[in-house]
Amino acid sequence: MTDRELIAVAFDAMRRAYTPYSHHQVGAALLTRSGKVYAGCNIENAAFSPTVCAERTAFFKAVYDGERAFDKIAVVGGLDGIVTDYFSPCGVCRQVMSEFCEDDFSVIIAKSEDDYLVKTLNDLLSCRFSPQHLVDNPQNNNIC
Repeated sequence: MTDRELIAVAFDAMRRAYTPYSHHQVGAALLTRSGKVYAGCNIENAAFSPTVCAERTAFFKAVYDGERAFDKIAVVGGLDGIVTDYFSPCGVCRQVMSEFCEDDFSVIIAKSEDDYLVKTLNDLLSCRFSPQHLVDNPQNNNIC
């Protein structure tokens, strides 16, 4: 699947967002190594902490279906569904990506299907805490 096709799926997912409080709609489209695409949108809650981002929705749907290997994710977002700038994943979503993805995992941040940036997970979250830090291994003292 091309980056443009994945971005188009993310735009469709954005239109499904439930955002009565912030009005910032976000869509994500996650491509697994098996070729499946999992879309997600953000879903807000009046208490805010139960709110779930689009990226995590996509990852959790995929993990629920047994997927554990991921290729790339496209993320789009904007106020009332109008995209005017790049919408980067939040820190919590980056940490979830870190649980399942390698440093070179591609994160596509798009304004449109023709205007987008491609970053690696390491670009967005260098020196991150990962499952490797939980292994009893003296070499893990300096993961960065």
